[in-house]
Amino acid sequence: GCARDWDGLTCWPRATFGEVVKIPCPRFFEEFTSFLQRNCTQEEYWSEPFPPYTIACGFDEGSSKGPEDQKSYYSAFWRVYTAGYAASVTSLITALIVFAAFRKFHCTRNYIHMHLFVSFILRAVAVFTKDAVLFADETMDHCLMSTVACKAAVAFFQFSILANFFWLLIEGIYLQTLLLLTFVSNKKFVWWFIFTGWGAPTAVMFAWVLTRIHQQNTGCWDDDENGVVLWIIKGPILLTVLINFVIFINVIRILVHKLKSQEGGGSHSSHFVRLAKSTLLLIPLFGVHYIVFAFFPESTGLEARLYIELGLGSFQGFVVALLYCFSNAEVQTELKKQLCRWQYQEYLTFSHKHGALSRETSPVNYVTQLSLLDRISPKRRTSVLQDGVTTV
Repeated sequence: GCARDWDGLTCWPRATFGEVVKIPCPRFFEEFTSFLQRNCTQEEYWSEPFPPYTIACGFDEGSSKGPEDQKSYYSAFWRVYTAGYAASVTSLITALIVFAAFRKFHCTRNYIHMHLFVSFILRAVAVFTKDAVLFADETMDHCLMSTVACKAAVAFFQFSILANFFWLLIEGIYLQTLLLLTFVSNKKFVWWFIFTGWGAPTAVMFAWVLTRIHQQNTGCWDDDENGVVLWIIKGPILLTVLINFVIFINVIRILVHKLKSQEGGGSHSSHFVRLAKSTLLLIPLFGVHYIVFAFFPESTGLEARLYIELGLGSFQGFVVALLYCFSNAEVQTELKKQLCRWQYQEYLTFSHKHGALSRETSPVNYVTQLSLLDRISPKRRTSVLQDGVTTV
C-alpha cells in the first residue's frame, strides 16, 4: 500500500492498493468545505490530488489567497504575536521584580498578582517553545512527527493556558472575598489560592495526557480532538470563565450597594475600588471571547481566532502588568521615593568627594601645610637652637 504522506499542506493517511482517500481542505481555507481525493495506484504511489487544491479549496494561481500568500500572511502574524509575547514577558518580569524588591508590597493581594504574572510568563514561554519544536523546520514531515519533545511542548502549552484562566478565577474570587468579608486572614486563604491555581491545572493536564496516551496518541497532540479528549481541556476553562462572569455581575452589585450606602468609606474603600476596576476589566476582556468560540469547531472563524487568541492575546500579559503594577498609585509612589533616595545618595557621595577634593586643593590648606613643614624642617630647628644659644 501507500505510506502516509505530507504534501506540504495536508497529511494523507496510509492507504491500501486501489483505495481512494477523501479528506477536507486544510483549515486555513476556512471559507471552503470541499474535499480532496487521492488514489493509491497500482505502483503503490499516490496520485495527484483531485480536484486540485486550486479548484477544491478556492484559490487559483492569480489569487491573493495562494499558498505563498498564506505563508507570507502567517509569517507576518508570527512576527506580531512574537513581539506581543516578548513585550508581555519583559513587562511581567519587571513587575515581579518590583513586587519582590519592596517589602511594602508583600501581601496576599500582590502574591496573587505575582502568581498571575508567572502564569502569563509561562504561557509566552510555552508559545515560543511550541513554535521552536513544531515549526522551526519547514521541511518537517508532520505526518510522521510524533516525538516526546513535541508532545511535551503541546502539553506545556495547554497547561499554561489552563493556569492563566484558573489564576484569573482566583483574582475574581479574592476580590469578592475582600468585598464580602471585613477582615481577611492572609495566611488562611493564600495557600488555598496557590493550591487551586496550580493544582487544578495540573490535575486537568494529568487527565488529558492519560486520555491522549490511551485513546488518541497521534501526531504531536496538536491535531483536532473530538469528544471527551477535547472537553477535558475546554470544560474546565469554560467553567472558570462562567464562574468569573457570575463573580463579575455579583461584584458590580456589591460595589454599587457599598458606594450608595457608604458603609465601606475610607482608605479601604478606595483600595477595593481600585482593585475592582482592574479585575472587572480583566474578567470580560480575557474570558468572553472564549465563550464565543467554545461551542464551535476549531476550524470555525479561524482568522478571527488568530486575531483574538494570538494577536490580541499576546499582549494580555502586558495589560495585566500595566493594570496591577505600573498604573498602581502605590507602586508609582514607592518607585518615586526610591528614585529620590538614589538621587540623594548620589548627591551625598558627590558632595563628599567634592568636599574632600576642595579641602586638599584649597589655598588656605596649602599655606597651613607649608607652615607645618616649615616648623618641622631641620633648618628651622637649627635656627631656633642657635637663637637659644645666643640668648644665653
